[in-house]
Order: sequence, then structure tokens, then C-alpha cells
Amino acid sequence: MNKKVAFYTLGCKLNYSETSSIGRLFTNAGYDTVEFTDTPDVFVINTCSVTENADKKCKKIVKEALKISPSAFVTIVGCYAQLKPQEIAEIPGVDMVLGAAEKFQLVDHITDLTKKPKAIVYNQPVTQANEFVPSFSFGDRTRTFLKVQDGCDYSCTFCTIPLARGSSRSDTIENAVEQAREIAASGVKEIVLTGVNLGDFGIRNGQREDRFFDLVKALDEVEGIERIRISSIEPNLLSDDIIEFVSTSKRFVPHFHIPLQSGNNKILGLMRRRYRRELYAERVAKIKELMPHCCIGVDVIVGFPGETRDDFIDTYNFLNNLDISYLHVFTYSERENTPAAEMSGAVPGSTRAERSKMLHILSDKKRRAFYETQLGKTDMVLFEGDIKDGYMHGFTRNYVKVKAKYDPVLVNEIKAVHLTAISPDGDVEITESEEILVH
Repeated sequence: MNKKVAFYTLGCKLNYSETSSIGRLFTNAGYDTVEFTDTPDVFVINTCSVTENADKKCKKIVKEALKISPSAFVTIVGCYAQLKPQEIAEIPGVDMVLGAAEKFQLVDHITDLTKKPKAIVYNQPVTQANEFVPSFSFGDRTRTFLKVQDGCDYSCTFCTIPLARGSSRSDTIENAVEQAREIAASGVKEIVLTGVNLGDFGIRNGQREDRFFDLVKALDEVEGIERIRISSIEPNLLSDDIIEFVSTSKRFVPHFHIPLQSGNNKILGLMRRRYRRELYAERVAKIKELMPHCCIGVDVIVGFPGETRDDFIDTYNFLNNLDISYLHVFTYSERENTPAAEMSGAVPGSTRAERSKMLHILSDKKRRAFYETQLGKTDMVLFEGDIKDGYMHGFTRNYVKVKAKYDPVLVNEIKAVHLTAISPDGDVEITESEEILVH
């Protein structure tokens, strides 16, 4: 009987795509992938250093895992495992810890599944994580996260990612296209392109060989994929070329997620971001000029050291006046070995929480206002396989979340629908359309 492995993933879409790739290595080695609760022989926990309380979450998941399967072999990988391997090794019940350069050799490192008195650590300096390992998520039939870039050469003062993932490196365009074809052949309709600094795509062995725009043009030609979404791209790397191409593209959808982090230039300087808010406003204006219906999501951090009330209000007003669709709000938290953690002017926790709440409310307003501009229109919706209270959900090309009575025939199908009203839970209600839309 085959050994069983279960996975638990914390953090970003990139982590989910990498967990899928590690899962395929286990499958190739003869393991069966099972649910977390299905008494596996091996647990693989893929960690994150960006989310708060990484250590607490990791300990809690290990504890729960061992309740379910006390003799299971517990392995920890991911960003937190790169940054704090010894700390994780001290967690009772952990058998193996693998850093960024080793996680894709996980199956080779597991020679036997006997519980260890002390965790074995395989963790080279992050400078050794210089090879690009392609990965894409599988299991969610509707969309796949395709990793095309890893690592980051930027030095934002709040961020541990360069310490956890190493320098910027990428797949080749040819290989990314081949992976996209493989995904298309599996029946998946939508690809979400992911990377740590996606717009920096094209560096291999420390040398720039391609541009992200060249990848976009090549992927647009892949038959069988209906939609391609750009997950997140820095404003200074989102060129007019890319925006103009997406506006007339066959497959790239009108949806951008663009990190801002602060709408105040003083704070952007302290964060060591590579742009000022004027450039950000220009990018938004350019997108909306060519694609008025485009959905624009924004990352923003509140409570960064030195952020006064006036600085925050400056950010709030900047966002309020910007033609954007939703916010991802992050409350600043100190990270070891980052310049920001040593900065003066720490913002009290209660003030950080209050500012976060204000921006969450603004995000809800922005999303509703954007949805209202889409009512009465007809668009193509890709339906998901989820069921909640008898309803299923789907997304339009421009990321409007719609709900419909559950119908198994609709799962992973793209249908033309009329957007009719906003329901009390904030999703958009629809009626089926007889129109034939070009998409």
C-alpha cells in the first residue's frame, strides 16, 4: 500500500503553486496525496514569512498534525524555514526543515519516515537559491497559478523576501509557454501568472535575457487557455507597452493588481520603493483611459515607522480619489533583519489597527462603487466549483465576483451573463444571457 502525504500551505499564491509542484514529486515517488485529516504518513507544511505570527501558526499546525497522525513524519519548507530554520527545528514533533535551495529535493532527503529525536535541517545560505524551479498549482480545475519568476533584487526596507527567496531569477519564455500548453491540455481555463517580482521576469544567471512584455506576447498565442491574469506587478515595471497590449489582447484580462504600499511620498522614500505616488497615479490613469472597465487592486501598508496621522490621511485621500477597485490592506509588523525594524517613530499597535479598519471600509466602498459601474452589462463568467448555501460563484474577466444557483454543469464553464444587482453579501447577481460575446 502506498505511503500517504498531506500538505498545508500558508501565504501567497507562489507558495500554493510550489506546494503543487512538490506534491507532484511525491506522486512520482509513489505517494498518495490525501487530506490533512486522513492520517498521512508525511505532513509537508509550506510556511510564509510575510504573514504575522509565522511561528505561532507553524507550531499550531504541527500540533494539530500530530493529533491526527502521531507517528507521521513532519517536514517544514518555505520562507519561514529559510529565515528561522533553528527556531523551527525546536518545535516538538518536527522531523525535517528545508530551506529555499533544498525544498524541491524534499523527496530525495526523506530516506526513512522514522520520527527523529531532533529535526534534521537542510538549509544553505539563500545565495545558493539561484536556480529557477518552475511550478504550477493543480487540483483547482478552474484556474492554475503558474510561477514564472522567483526571488527579488529590490531592497524595500520592510521586506524579508529577498532574505527568504534569494535574488531575481526566471523561467525561459519557451518553458513557460510549454507549461501553459500542458495546463491548457488538462482542461484548465484560466492561468494566473505569479512571481515574487513578476514584472522583473527575464533574469537568468544574474543577466537580463528577456522582458516580461515578451513573455506576455508569447503566452497570448497559447491555444486552449481562455484567460490569463497578471497576479501582481510593481508600478515602475508596468509599462505602457504592457497596458496597451492587455487592452487589445485575446487572452489577458482587464485586471491589474499593483502594489502601492503608501500614498505618501515621504513614507515611500522610507520604504525604499522605486517610484513616487505621481507615477502610480499615471499608471492608473493610463489603464482607465484604455480600459475604463478594468479592475485595479492595490496593496497598501498602514502603520509604517514614521507614518504620522497627516501622512496616513494623505494616503487615505490619495486612494479615495484614485479610480481603483479594491485594496489589500496590510498592518505593518516588524521583521527581524530589516532596516524598517530599526527605524524610529514606531506607530502604536492600536493606531495601526484603527488605520487598517479605515482602509478596509474604504476598500468595501471602492469595490461596491466599481461593481455598480458594471451593472446592466453583459460579460463572460468563469464558474468555480465551490458551493455555499446552495450558490456557486464565478468571476468576470474584470474580476467582478458573481453568484448563481449551484448547477454542476456550470463548473469550469465560461458563460455570457447579465450583471443585474448587488446582493446583500456584496456579490453580483446575474441572469443568463443569450448574447454571443467575443472573448
